[in-house]
Amino acid sequence: MATQDPHTISQLVKSLETARKAKKGETKFTCKKSTFTVAGTNNVTVDSWKFMDWDYKHAGLPTYARGLFTTTRRDNIPEIATRGYDKFFNVNETRATEWRNVEKNTRGPYELSVKENGCIIFISALEDDKLLVCSKHSTGARDDTKLTHAQAGERWTERHVSSVNRSVKELARTLREMNVTAVGELCDDTFEEHVLAYDEASSGIYLHGLNYNQPDFQTMSCDQVHKFADDWGFKKAKFEVFDDIFRVQSFLEGCAETGTWDGRETEGFVIRCQLSDNGTGPYRNWFFKYKFEEPYLMYRQWRECTKAVIGGKHPKIRKHEKVTEEYLQFARRILMKNPKMATDYMNNHGIIALRDEFLKERGLNGSELIALEAKKLSESQETSKNVILEPIASLGCGKTTVALALVKLFGWGHVQNDNIPKQKGKPKKFAFEVSHALAEHSVVIADRNNHQRRERTQLMEDIYPVLPDAQFVALHYVHEPKADMLPAIREVTRKRVLERGDNHQTIRAGTNDQHETIGIMEGFLGRFEGIDTSRLPDMNLDHIIDLDVCASSRENLETVVKALHAAYPRLVPTMPTAAELDEAIAASLDEYRVTKDLSYSYAPSPKQKNKTKPQETGPLPEPTDSRFSPEALSKKIEYFNISLPTAEITTILRSLFTPTTPPETARLYNQLLNFRRLQPTFHVTLIHRASKKDNPETWDHLANRYIETQTKTPVSNPIQHPPTLGSARVRIERLVWDNRIMAFVARILPAEGVEAEGAQATSVAEWPCANPIPHITVGTASQDVKPKESNDLLKRWLEVGSGGDTGIFEAEVEGVKVVDGIVGLVMARGKY
Repeated sequence: MATQDPHTISQLVKSLETARKAKKGETKFTCKKSTFTVAGTNNVTVDSWKFMDWDYKHAGLPTYARGLFTTTRRDNIPEIATRGYDKFFNVNETRATEWRNVEKNTRGPYELSVKENGCIIFISALEDDKLLVCSKHSTGARDDTKLTHAQAGERWTERHVSSVNRSVKELARTLREMNVTAVGELCDDTFEEHVLAYDEASSGIYLHGLNYNQPDFQTMSCDQVHKFADDWGFKKAKFEVFDDIFRVQSFLEGCAETGTWDGRETEGFVIRCQLSDNGTGPYRNWFFKYKFEEPYLMYRQWRECTKAVIGGKHPKIRKHEKVTEEYLQFARRILMKNPKMATDYMNNHGIIALRDEFLKERGLNGSELIALEAKKLSESQETSKNVILEPIASLGCGKTTVALALVKLFGWGHVQNDNIPKQKGKPKKFAFEVSHALAEHSVVIADRNNHQRRERTQLMEDIYPVLPDAQFVALHYVHEPKADMLPAIREVTRKRVLERGDNHQTIRAGTNDQHETIGIMEGFLGRFEGIDTSRLPDMNLDHIIDLDVCASSRENLETVVKALHAAYPRLVPTMPTAAELDEAIAASLDEYRVTKDLSYSYAPSPKQKNKTKPQETGPLPEPTDSRFSPEALSKKIEYFNISLPTAEITTILRSLFTPTTPPETARLYNQLLNFRRLQPTFHVTLIHRASKKDNPETWDHLANRYIETQTKTPVSNPIQHPPTLGSARVRIERLVWDNRIMAFVARILPAEGVEAEGAQATSVAEWPCANPIPHITVGTASQDVKPKESNDLLKRWLEVGSGGDTGIFEAEVEGVKVVDGIVGLVMARGKY
């Protein structure tokens, strides 16, 4: 064992070189060679040989060592300098590691060493008692100032050896005499965090192997490794020994239930035993591993999702969706308060502290969270009552068509918000009707748009006290990202609503002006707030079924039924046939007729003097209440603005930030993206009522335009849907921001067709702006920062400029960016 055979080593190196030089397709594997000069020597080099991980599953490799370094002695004789383990696989990952084959082809003793969570380190020796410390495929020496894994391993080796009053030279001499490589796991959270925590006392190199520097894999027992670790001051990886493979399996499956062993979370175990190809001999050293899926995988997902959020990317959540979203909400809140923590996190520091802080807030460890999640899932599958299907939609999505089809299929309850007249406390009335219907039906469809979080909050807050076991299932008609999706959604939904005509309780698309109907629809689209499970109330949703607005109602019906069948098998025990789904949709489309016209109740006057019920068709009655005259309503205006298309603004914004933008420059932009602080819609404020006294001419000019417009072409509901005053063009010139707020500097241009000469004066006269610099607020860093602070930012920018120590950044918009906007207004909230 102690002596290497030069001829055997030479043949191994020759085979590796041949594999490395092979052309693509000549071999089934890829061999790579890297040469390193060993620090502290007279240009002594070692060669690292590396295969891809999946290549180790192939037969015919020159070696199966994962971590192999060769060198040439001074007398030109080749030798193995460092030898890692043969690549080993997880249970059921290969044919050999299937339990039935493990039972048949292996023999004990079975040594189960706990899998520490760090980076592998190899410690071996060269000539002249020179210690060689490597990571998996590198000696680690680099020109930059960052400490490598191998260098960190070398420092810890010196520290361990000195703790028992010995030297690294003595260690090197011993390893060379034994012809072995010491294999350990470097676990040091101050150097690099992984998933499991190591405090100062538990940090160090955990020795778990002594491999002979031979082409074939031969290694020492765990007892021998522990003795060596004690002699040289290393930490020891704990292990258990079993003689029977069935006891091994039982032990591992028991630990996997909680992902813990010996009172500590762990990644799993490495099992060391002997393998025969046919179960009868000869036997050779062989390893396989048993990795615990949880909570290790959940923790790793949290880590990767957090890095994605910090990097401005969409986090990929594959499992444990609700608890991961809850964790990310917590993480966003903490990271927003401490930007340095985000930088440290990307350098693998603070990962465990952030996770532990979240677990402390929850009062549960990872295994308990997973068990609670499984319990909730089991309870939902056993649920047979009090399920509320809650559409989250805008006009024309087809929610009522799908609802009626579900009623046709299953006989469930259906409460339509549109059938309830406008009245004081209507939302509570709607919630009461839903809870009342649940007394007779196991499932009730709460049919209203629920397109804003406040609506979803209200429904939950009114239902839960009455039915604390109610389960909310969202039928989420996805509208976001709006910049990409709204054009197609507009086209589809407008066609549906306009073709429906007057067959709707509150919107008379056949009778009313088409522009008025479209204006109402645009209002819903602008206010639409998609599901965000990182915040209330959406984090309390029990299930979410995403639906495609542009798909047919038949397609969305099938999506809903399939999802409910999987989540609530007691409510939907079998899937309807395709013919039954077709029939249900056909019935909902053919049989649905509005018998109750409630559009009059949405007119501006709360009390109609004409008590007679209006006709099903025909014009709405004119309001006669003086409180709703154009002059009176003009006094209720909150502000005038120019609304701009969201897609065009976000496109311009994205063009200013690229992957090469310095992190400091892009910090606020990434923060706005990650923490959903971008404005949902964009506008140029012309004047706010707070500026009315300082700018009476501007206010009066715009107010008179409103009165004139409403008098000439009145809209039926000027409170909820104020009239538009005209159009304007806005040129986007540059972006200005600090660490609190971001805004575009804008210039208001005249309508298309106005001559260039005097054009600016014309636009100012037509659509005057009370702000010193017309602008578009893009977003604010937190709720504490009000959009009006854009004025303060731009004032400072004019005075001191940007860059340097001003704390202000700016970016010029390339080319001429002119967007068309709609001049309108926003009414003050309150009673009328």
